[in-house]
Amino acid sequence: MSIFIIKNIVHYSLHFLFPGLVAFVFYKRGWKTVWIILLLTMIVDVDHLIAKPIFDPNRCSIGFHFLHSYYAIAVYALAFLFGTKIIRIIALGLLLHMATDFQDCLW
Repeated sequence: MSIFIIKNIVHYSLHFLFPGLVAFVFYKRGWKTVWIILLLTMIVDVDHLIAKPIFDPNRCSIGFHFLHSYYAIAVYALAFLFGTKIIRIIALGLLLHMATDFQDCLW
């Protein structure tokens, strides 16, 4: 199995399954709703549409796309720390997304 296939399996497992695990462990009541909210935060990838090329398997998203910038990540962290319950869940989803995309930079 090639490293590219393994990288994609890890990446998409972290994007879809890890948020479900986090939702189940930390939000016992209503974990399915929280999981859906966490999955919906993947809309943050809309910033990929203005990059050229849109998809580059060797590009690190962190620091390249504006919604994946270090400033944006700081805003997500502050929202997680100081936001209302729903804002904290959304911020958690964004931070999990950034962590997943960051691990791609390490391959």
